[in-house]
This record gives sequence, C-alpha cells and structure tokens, in this order.
Amino acid sequence: MKVGLFFGSFNPIHVGHLIIANHFLNETDLDRVWMVVSPHNPLKAEHSLLNEYDRLHLVQLATEGDSRIKASDIEFSLPRPSYTSDTLIHLQEKHPTYEWVVIMGGDSFQNIHRWKNFTFITKHFPIYIYDRPGHFIEETHGANILRLEAPLLPVSATQIRSLLRVGKSVRYLVPEKVLDEIERGGYYKK
Repeated sequence: MKVGLFFGSFNPIHVGHLIIANHFLNETDLDRVWMVVSPHNPLKAEHSLLNEYDRLHLVQLATEGDSRIKASDIEFSLPRPSYTSDTLIHLQEKHPTYEWVVIMGGDSFQNIHRWKNFTFITKHFPIYIYDRPGHFIEETHGANILRLEAPLLPVSATQIRSLLRVGKSVRYLVPEKVLDEIERGGYYKK
C-alpha cells in the first residue's frame, strides 16, 4: 500500500486541507492519505495550538466516511517536538510493507533544509509537492519529487482562528461536523 503522509498542526483542519488530500488521491498513485496531526511542530509556537487530542478529534470528524483518508496520531507517542524524520523511521519499522510518501506545500519544501535530518528524508522518501503561489522550487536537494498543481483556496487555519476569536462565521471554511464541534467546545474563542 502506498500512503501519502500529510503532516500538519491542523489547528483547525479546514476544507483546503481536505481538497489537497483528495486531489492527491485522485491524481497520483497513492492508495491512502494519512493526516498526521503533529502535537508540536518545532517551527511553530506551541502555545498557539489547541490541545492535540481536540485537533485529532476534529480531523477524525472531517475525514469520517472516507476510507481513503485517515486521521493519524502516530506522533503522539513519539518524543517531542515532532520531527518528520523520526516519524518516518517509526512508520517504516511499524509498517515495513507500506510505501511512504511525504506530501507538502511548495512553501514547506523551500524550508526543508531547516528540518532535522532533511537529507535522510530527501534521500529515502518521495515527496509530493503541491505548488503554492509565490513559492518556487529551485533547489530539490536531490529529492525524488512530484509536483502537482492542486486546487488551492485562499484559506488558512490562522484566518479561521482569527474569525472565531471575533465571533465571525467560518461556515463553509471547515466541514459542518468540525464547525459544530468547534462551536460546542468553544474552541479558539480566547
């Protein structure tokens, strides 16, 4: 089985994430996409994150009913902060028959040289990249990359959190079940 790993804080998950996951399933040789909820991305401030179990629950709600997309908590049991290279090693050991692919935006790939053990990642794992406006890939770092134009929406988790903080609607930016849970839990109001 060929699995694309779409890492993220998903703080919160939104329709843009789901469109990208679906697009890669439709347009590449991937059998599944795992939405890997990162408890703590070392390149982001931890204090701005909703609790990881709440974020995982929102991803589970967003992806239920689609057997091709899985919410993954694999990094919850690994040392923190979460490093992609460590997660990939762990997954290889746990599922040796799976073929792993890393999915990321062009903006993230431009910063891959800042990642722990990035040469291990670029040497051993294909990277499927969705182009982001204004982020051109000039240096591939020897990676086996597949670039794909994906339908991108100008929506971000930061924008969604800002709207929620001031009491504005995020309907249609997040799946309905996610919206219901955000409202029920009072997430991102502070």
